[in-house]
Amino acid sequence: IMESERKTQAPEQITDRDLSEQIKKVTKENHVRAENTELMLSFQRGKVTLPQYKLLLCSLYEIYLALEEELDRNSNHPSVAPIYFPTELARLESIEKDLEYFYGPDWKEKVAVPAATKRYCHRLRQIGKENPEYLVAHAYTRYLGDLSGGQVLSRIAQKSMGLKGGEGLSFFAFPGVSSPNLFKQLYRSRMNSVELTEEERNGVLEEAVRAFELNIQVFDDLQKMLNVTENEQQDRLTHSKPITAKTLQIPTMVNSFSPIRMVLGLFLALATVSVGIYAL
Repeated sequence: IMESERKTQAPEQITDRDLSEQIKKVTKENHVRAENTELMLSFQRGKVTLPQYKLLLCSLYEIYLALEEELDRNSNHPSVAPIYFPTELARLESIEKDLEYFYGPDWKEKVAVPAATKRYCHRLRQIGKENPEYLVAHAYTRYLGDLSGGQVLSRIAQKSMGLKGGEGLSFFAFPGVSSPNLFKQLYRSRMNSVELTEEERNGVLEEAVRAFELNIQVFDDLQKMLNVTENEQQDRLTHSKPITAKTLQIPTMVNSFSPIRMVLGLFLALATVSVGIYAL
């Protein structure tokens, strides 16, 4: 009876041999480690700043530029073709729209990314040339993570930054996907249908772990970038002005930026790690 009920409740049969389930299993430790960082735990504050978001968008632009160019180039590869959904999932154009909104028409000249973002992009380019089947791990981690967390993150960002009418939030919108849950079922099904040798499957699973690590490294580097900027700002405020009643208030003002340290990598980590694979 229990088995028949289970089949009724879950028309999509999942087995331990399904690639999507195996990825969940091998990346579970990474997920737990990521969600228990101070940054992830601070998400409940629901605070996102414009500098955080703009800096994140710059890294997302570079990452999706590399990922989508490699997916396009390998769209006929037997491992990539089943999970190739450019109309439904492509993010690059949306990110470009957001960057133009925040930075203006010359936004490309203002894009700044940390070293970890460059390493991530290098890896995507490398596997696109040498092991296209590994792109499956990165596409699954990024796209379904963004699709799962998009609506929640969009609302938090809109409220925190006071954005109106969805301006600057195109990244979170998937107009080509009418039902995220149904689409994720389709995507998993397509992904699980990819034929891989045992060696290739193991390689994809290892790459999924690497994808998590690369995203976490980007998350950490973004925090460092903002910390440097904040420290420089504090030094200028502390050393360039005479001590007056007004400047004595500086520590209070600087401390008000402390949530920035705590939630800098929030969007990236949540979209790729927390809300992502384990919300599928």
